[in-house]
Amino acid sequence: MSGNERLRLFLALRLPDDVLGEIGRWQQEQLSGVRIVPREHLHVTLAFLGHRPADEVETVVDALRDCAGRAGEIRLTPFRYRETRSVGMLVLDDEGGRATLLANELQQRLERLGVYRPEGRPWLPHLTVARWRERPRLQLEPPSVRTFVPSDAAAYLSRLRPTGAQYEVLQTVALGG
Repeated sequence: MSGNERLRLFLALRLPDDVLGEIGRWQQEQLSGVRIVPREHLHVTLAFLGHRPADEVETVVDALRDCAGRAGEIRLTPFRYRETRSVGMLVLDDEGGRATLLANELQQRLERLGVYRPEGRPWLPHLTVARWRERPRLQLEPPSVRTFVPSDAAAYLSRLRPTGAQYEVLQTVALGG
C-alpha cells in the first residue's frame, strides 16, 4: 500500500472462536431469508474511520495499541436482538463499562489526531449479525452465549464489493487486563 492510497478503515474488538461458533449456529437457525454476516466478519466496532490515507495506518494502530493496553478486562454478553433499517444486531451488555470506556477514549484520541470524526450518537456495544435491503421485522431472542472476553482488538481494512464488504485484519493488538 502506498502512502497516499486511501483505505477504508475501522477498529474493532475480535471475538473468541467458541463465541463465534455459537453465534454462527444461532444465525443459521434464526436468520433465514437475510444476508448473514459471515463468521470471519463478526466483530464489535470501536471506531469507523472511513477512507484514510495509507500512511496514517501506523498512527491509528499506535493509538489503538495504547488505548487497548490500558482497557482492563472487557466482559460482554449478548442481551437483546435489535433491528435497524439495514442491519440486525445483538446488543451487548458491557459489564463494568470497560468496552465503552475503551471506545470513547480511542475515539477521542483519534479525533485529536485528526483521523476520526465522531458519530452523532453515543457508542453502542453491538455485534452486527445480518444485513438486508428490506427490514424483516424479526422478533428474536438473543443466543444463549455466555459472557465473553474479547480475544484482542484489531485494525481492519474494509473493501466494498457487490456481494458486500470484505474485511482484512491489518494488525491485532493485545487488550490489557
